[in-house]
Amino acid sequence: MSVRGDVAPGTVAVELLEHGVQVSYRDDRTTLYRGVPEAVTGTLTTAPGRETHVLVTDPTETEGVMVYVNDLRTHDDILEATGVGRVILDAGDEEELFPGVTVRRIGGGRNEIEADPAVARGRVFVFVEDEMGEASYELVGEDGTADREGDGSRRGGGAEP
Repeated sequence: MSVRGDVAPGTVAVELLEHGVQVSYRDDRTTLYRGVPEAVTGTLTTAPGRETHVLVTDPTETEGVMVYVNDLRTHDDILEATGVGRVILDAGDEEELFPGVTVRRIGGGRNEIEADPAVARGRVFVFVEDEMGEASYELVGEDGTADREGDGSRRGGGAEP
């Protein structure tokens, strides 16, 4: 296997649907993250060994930036063609993926993700998956709301994508 490194993200199209979050990549492929994301306040800790994808939308919720955390399978050229970024973290490392969105690599192959949607100026989604299944989360403020306008205004998060 060749060495994998960090890849800067580009912009991807986002569509929030009743049955999930659809991401359209720059190479015209699409992925549907199924299910209404579960609202999470505070820190989201992933299960060991699960792929972690973090998506932050813009205030219009029609485009965003996506980063894969510790993805070692996808080649750099594929990520660059799709517009998806990647960050590689060693145990104990922490990185601010976007303003207001931080990821930490903790022991046992787990990731911790924290977000302040008001600082991120959009909605913050985390998708975790492996060969057994997938789960979708929306990181919301301590009051259980997401800053959907990017201007500090708040609406309830998680109930609808």
